Amino acid sequence: MLRLNEIKLSLDHGADDLTAAIAERLGISEEDISSFSVFKRSYDARKKANILLIYQLDVELRSAQEHKLLEQFKSDSRVGPSPDTHYRFVAQAGPHFPQAEQQRPIIVGFGPCGILTALLLAQMGLKPIVLERGREVRQRTKDTWAMWRKRELNTESNVQFGEGGAGTFSDGKLYSQVKDRRHLGRKVLSEFVKAGAPNEILFVSKPHIGTFKLVTMVEKMRAEIIRLGGEVRFGVKVESLLREQDSDGAGQVTGLTTGSGETLLSRHIVLAIGHSARDTFQMLLDQGVYIESKPFSIGFRIEHPQSIIDQARFGEYAGNVILGAADYKLVHHCDNGRTVYSFCMCPGGTVVAATSEEGRVVTNGMSQYSRNERNANSAIVVGINPDEDYPGNIFAGIDLQRELESLAYKMGGENYNAPAQLVGDFLQGRPSQALGGVVPSYQPGVTLTDLSEALPGFAIAAIREAIPAFDRQIKGFSRSDAVLTGIETRSSSPICIRRGEDCQSINTRGLYPAGEGAGYAGGILSAAIDGIKVAEAMALDMLQ
Repeated sequence: MLRLNEIKLSLDHGADDLTAAIAERLGISEEDISSFSVFKRSYDARKKANILLIYQLDVELRSAQEHKLLEQFKSDSRVGPSPDTHYRFVAQAGPHFPQAEQQRPIIVGFGPCGILTALLLAQMGLKPIVLERGREVRQRTKDTWAMWRKRELNTESNVQFGEGGAGTFSDGKLYSQVKDRRHLGRKVLSEFVKAGAPNEILFVSKPHIGTFKLVTMVEKMRAEIIRLGGEVRFGVKVESLLREQDSDGAGQVTGLTTGSGETLLSRHIVLAIGHSARDTFQMLLDQGVYIESKPFSIGFRIEHPQSIIDQARFGEYAGNVILGAADYKLVHHCDNGRTVYSFCMCPGGTVVAATSEEGRVVTNGMSQYSRNERNANSAIVVGINPDEDYPGNIFAGIDLQRELESLAYKMGGENYNAPAQLVGDFLQGRPSQALGGVVPSYQPGVTLTDLSEALPGFAIAAIREAIPAFDRQIKGFSRSDAVLTGIETRSSSPICIRRGEDCQSINTRGLYPAGEGAGYAGGILSAAIDGIKVAEAMALDMLQ
């Protein structure tokens, strides 16, 4: 089979045009083509008057002909053999696992990373035990809505904690910039499709699912893990690790204890705890697990009418069914040395209350599969780093997050309203008094104020410089009635639980830090891919 890259056709091309394009590219007749499939479809919207669809195609010809064409096009990067994207398990437990001397692996956390880790271990016959501090996804959804509608926060079941992790209440983006030479992302997407995701996520360039679809998918994947011999326990919080200490401070994990007082023994434990498990981070540090600080970002959510973004990106093709709601990715390097960038852009979505701690306000972005809400929203954040901004204390980044989130709670009125400001007022340095044409989507509500007090001065200066710069790329970005909502602090984990090439903690054997919370991922897909890598490393250690 041949892989053809960069097949470019007009946005409104006909069904037969792909066949004709294949024949033209290879210099063959259309009758020579046995079949073809779309591996990836993207678009080029740099020229709004002539938006092109770009295809990667897998083409089946007569075998002898394929060999001849591969030789003919060996110097053409647009034609080559189709890579093998099939996933192959690295190990397989026997049918009677666990035997008397064997222990089942434990996974702490059931977000995208924990789910894929558990699924892969279950598929390899290792019957994992999953411990999730939050509730199952349906009950978690009710708890989350209670916060949004009634201002009732459940600190163990919310946007951050519970089955499906933080990714469940997000835009459901399934693309990443991680290097993936083994096509592990394909394995992730295939499992998602098996669980009910739309088949198109296998070939569109920027696949997404949305919250409602994610809820049902998570349930089906949990059922599959259980069917294969795994176990998933909700409402179980890990209180401490059992750890054999060496004289040099290193050690071997031997199990854990839960909040109910139960002890579970295992020499193989995955930490897939997410970026907001601050109490668990503290417990790990107290028990001697090596942790270090890492950069993260802080900022606001910004909302515009989705129609403004569509028009700026697609011109006369705005609203096209294939293109869908337009997104953007923006970066600006400021005069003060800071970098401001858009993060987790949600076309046709909403800004949501995402706190997991009482007396604090945090925002995030969410959308459904349809992406048909009125507003577009994105985080506009400023990068900060430990050496410059919070030196000396491993958890100084967490302290900063908490300080800013508490301030946002106070500025919002101490009722989980979020502080907000019109972009025009923010740029002019005056408090907002009334909304304009853009209605903020954040629930339970916003309180208009002066956001210049919500972040450190360097961050405010950087964002004020960046917004007009972004307007030069997206016309209307700095419109005066666009809305900034504070604050965004959970862009990524502020710490890293350092691990070695075997995916085990560098000073605690048998402990496998994984996913976004441990500092090894940044989104649903990358977290899930990391879950597969950790599952493979653990399986090899257990079975070899």
